[in-house]
Amino acid sequence: MRIGIILTFYCYDVIIGEVDERMVVYLATRQTLDGIKSNVMECLGKKVILRTNKGKRKVKVREGIIENVFPCIFTVRVDQGTEAERTISFSYSDILTESVEVTVVGTSGVIQVS
Repeated sequence: MRIGIILTFYCYDVIIGEVDERMVVYLATRQTLDGIKSNVMECLGKKVILRTNKGKRKVKVREGIIENVFPCIFTVRVDQGTEAERTISFSYSDILTESVEVTVVGTSGVIQVS
């Protein structure tokens, strides 16, 4: 089990570290988040499956298109079914801490830490 610690300073997420069951600290650098951002940029305009962890064993699965990539967040346009669309935003640290998993439709590739 890993525990992530995140601080937000202006629009930059600074990952202090993750601690596993042996109390070993794993540090994430700015390059880690930049790698995730470049992976998301490669999927701009592509259809993706979002699997979000809502806590207490609640997982929500949605399908959408990566619409925009910004310095601190990216947005996904989700089709809700009956002519309703919604835009959801995620930070790159959401992928790092595994609170959201983004899979490109038609591939087995998951956007993750590079």
